[in-house]
Amino acid sequence: MKRAVVLLSGGIDSTTTLAIAIAEGYEVYALSFDYGQRHQIEVEAARRVADSLAAKEHRVAKIDMRIFGGSALTDNIDVPKQRSETEIAHGIPVTYVPARNTIFLAYALAWAEMISASDIFLGVNAIDYSGYPDCRPEFIEAFETLANLGTKAGVEGRRFQIHTPLIKFSKAEIIRKAVEIAVDLSLTHSCYDPSP
Repeated sequence: MKRAVVLLSGGIDSTTTLAIAIAEGYEVYALSFDYGQRHQIEVEAARRVADSLAAKEHRVAKIDMRIFGGSALTDNIDVPKQRSETEIAHGIPVTYVPARNTIFLAYALAWAEMISASDIFLGVNAIDYSGYPDCRPEFIEAFETLANLGTKAGVEGRRFQIHTPLIKFSKAEIIRKAVEIAVDLSLTHSCYDPSP
């Protein structure tokens, strides 16, 4: 069985991506992050999801992105609420965490190389990407090139592929896909500013 590392936040997008990887026949190794985010409930949701979908293994990497700050997710900055569609469509929001997907993909790449997996799955989407530069197809393509140039496995001929099965989906389409493949969305959590 082919192996894949799947980045798993515990939200709807990453959970649906994990289920897609399983449906495509991959043995999945789920990777989550405790990166100093204010919404620790994400990590709990990721554990529930990984258990529910029977990931071969689930690891939580502990890194502290609070040392850089600059994001409403890791710093003492209010998470914006009720932004208009115009606000959402323009600019990079304060919830952007500098280089987060670059760092997460680097960790996924390291684990993939160690377990002889050639495939990494990431639940980003460019339709509802909310201005995050690290959710665009150009970024994913560039990282895939980097993965194949900057690893022992890549240099020796094993090609890495970054899969983004939801990249062209709207949120509504992602939820429809989750329902279609019987994902239990009640296990997920998708809020940047949850109340206790």
